[in-house]
Amino acid sequence: MGHAVGEVLGLAAGVAVSPLPIVAIILVLTTPQGRLGGPLFALGWVLGLAALGAIMLAVGGTGGASAHKQPATWVGALKLALGALLALFGARQWRRRPKDASQAQLPKWMAAIDRFTPAKILGLGLLLSAGNLKNAPLTIAAAASISSAGIPVTQQTGALAIFVAIASLGVLAPLAVYLVLGERARTILADWREWAARNNVAVMAVLFFVLGLKLLGDGVGILA
Repeated sequence: MGHAVGEVLGLAAGVAVSPLPIVAIILVLTTPQGRLGGPLFALGWVLGLAALGAIMLAVGGTGGASAHKQPATWVGALKLALGALLALFGARQWRRRPKDASQAQLPKWMAAIDRFTPAKILGLGLLLSAGNLKNAPLTIAAAASISSAGIPVTQQTGALAIFVAIASLGVLAPLAVYLVLGERARTILADWREWAARNNVAVMAVLFFVLGLKLLGDGVGILA
């Protein structure tokens, strides 16, 4: 199990560093229903990652590893495809980044977060984890790595749980600050929100490209 966890730590860190979801949960926390909405968003985030990872584990099953406990060929092909997708998207994001970070704009739907119902906030957390163009491929790749480790299902589940926990740190940090500091957290969260909003595109572009190259390398290594 230790080997499987080691394989996915970098991918989990890549999911954790997600500026847009961090901005989203901070906006949720600053609404009048923040004490309810924050935990709901975090729950949706965790459920999204866990569900996507569990589906991939179910698909991979014991076929994720060969008879010699090495990753199966399909795992290498999957990582190669996901890596190419992320690297290309990262290059595209980098070319489209704002020349002046202060001109960066957030999605228009974020202006309506204060009117979201609890169900919508839960759904938003699900969408930004399992439906995110960076997080979904990284979660699928992590589950494929776990599946290919040749370990029992119980250990696969444990490795996935560790991945989800680490991948959720970026979203859970603002929630923890809010719950511990209350009103005093507003200044801290406002600073975090401003930084994440300004640097969202650049950070995402670099992560896409670097993690894409990592998956490409993993895929080539397995297929070779």
